[in-house]
Amino acid sequence: MTTVAITGAGRGIGLELARQHVEAGDRVIALVRNPESATKLADLAVASGGKLTVHKMDVADDASVKAGAAETAGEAIDVLYNVAGVSGSDPAELESSDWAEWDEVFRIMVQGPLRVLQAFLPRLGEGSKVINISSQLAASTWPYGGYYAYASAKAALNRLMRSVATDLKERGVIVGLMHPGWVQTDMGGEAADITPTESAEGIRKVAADWTLDRSGDFLKWNGETHPW
Repeated sequence: MTTVAITGAGRGIGLELARQHVEAGDRVIALVRNPESATKLADLAVASGGKLTVHKMDVADDASVKAGAAETAGEAIDVLYNVAGVSGSDPAELESSDWAEWDEVFRIMVQGPLRVLQAFLPRLGEGSKVINISSQLAASTWPYGGYYAYASAKAALNRLMRSVATDLKERGVIVGLMHPGWVQTDMGGEAADITPTESAEGIRKVAADWTLDRSGDFLKWNGETHPW
């Protein structure tokens, strides 16, 4: 049985990853900012027969991250999924920006994954995997404008986790960066290319096949390398 921890498990890709891992018989530590509003996750926890437990974790808050991790102390983590994220403001911000919102975006999507990794690091052993949900907007090859805060944060996450991958290689911990596809979630919208089910299935397969020699790479949900 694999033990996985998932931030942002209350909706979208995070919720679907939780569901699929439960169906596979895995132990799931589901981490959400507001457990009381995560009703679908609560239903999944009941149906899981104890395989899935829900824990409060606001990845933008250091104390919350430490407390959430401490609730499951002692369990070794095989796969840590950093999924929690926000989209930021309207993309049309060339002439003005909400700097408080920029700060929030970076606290959640750059500092957040590192906070979570640090909190769980003592429980990551050789062969453990840290899969960070990034975006095609992080790449210099993205041919469009807009989404300044979101794209900048995801680019920073990629660079950050590539450094982390180098520093954890001797321990045998594998770090991955994943473009999940353009997914039909609250963030991606109904016009997106693929469903959360398709995205999560791809993410799980790519994560399972990820090897140490590719630690720090940026891959797509279908296993292809993403240029960046």
